[in-house]
Parts: sequence; C-alpha cells; structure tokens
Amino acid sequence: MSRAGDGPQAVLFACAMNAVRSPMAAAIFRHLMGDRVRVASGGVRAGLTDPYAVAVMDEIGIDISDHEPAALKDLESQDFDLIITLSPEAHHHGVELTRVVPAEVEYWPTPDATVHADSSSREEVLAAYRDVRDSLFQRIKQRFLPAGGGPTV
Repeated sequence: MSRAGDGPQAVLFACAMNAVRSPMAAAIFRHLMGDRVRVASGGVRAGLTDPYAVAVMDEIGIDISDHEPAALKDLESQDFDLIITLSPEAHHHGVELTRVVPAEVEYWPTPDATVHADSSSREEVLAAYRDVRDSLFQRIKQRFLPAGGGPTV
C-alpha cells in the first residue's frame, strides 16, 4: 500500500477483455515507471492476445507479444493501491473488487479499437489502435510523471 504523500505502489489496469487497452496501458506504465511501481492488467474476461495491439506497441519499441490475458477474478488475491478502469464494464468490476482489495478506483473512458477490426481497412484499424495507444501514453504521463518528464511517443 502507498504511504501518505507517496504515489501508488501497485497499479491494476482493467478493461473488458485484457487484450488491447489494459495490456497497452500496463506496458506503457512499465516503460515509463520501470520497476518502481508494480503493475498488472486484467479484464472482466481473459481475451486473446491481439495482433494489432502487439503491432502498434512494437512501433514505439514496447513488446507485448508475450502478454498472457488474465481475468480480474484471478487477480483478487493481489494488493493494489490503484485500479484504473478503461471501460464501463471493467469499472463496475473494479468497484466490486474494492470489496476485497483496499484500493482507489479511477475511471478513464477509453475507446474500444476492436470495433473497427471487421469493417475497416488494415490501415484504418491500425490508426484506431494507435489513437488508443497514444491517448493512454499521454494520460499515464500526465497522471504519474512530473510535468515534462519521461519519454514521448
């Protein structure tokens, strides 16, 4: 648990499927924060590793190809100071998780890039995934790093 005046010691990023948003966020967080803060990601359901997410993260030098999707219920035994939810469904579950995990919950509404996967060209799909990646990168920098600190996308 964090001490008064300190940042969180353990952060959980949560979304619906733990395939795109939450693994991206956890990897970006790890990239920016190193091992100073423990980070994990989970979904309401454990999805499958998403190749578009892997591709757009690789573009910025972050490898998530070995990500193994996890369900939030499998993470209940871990202590987190902060749960950041990225979808409405995950937010509901994150709040429920605070019954067994003494954590704060923040809701960061984040678009679901997968909605473009079936009806768009590959470049349009990648653009949607890049938008999610870049918005998460900026949000994490703003929330956890001093003004102007850390790498850029």
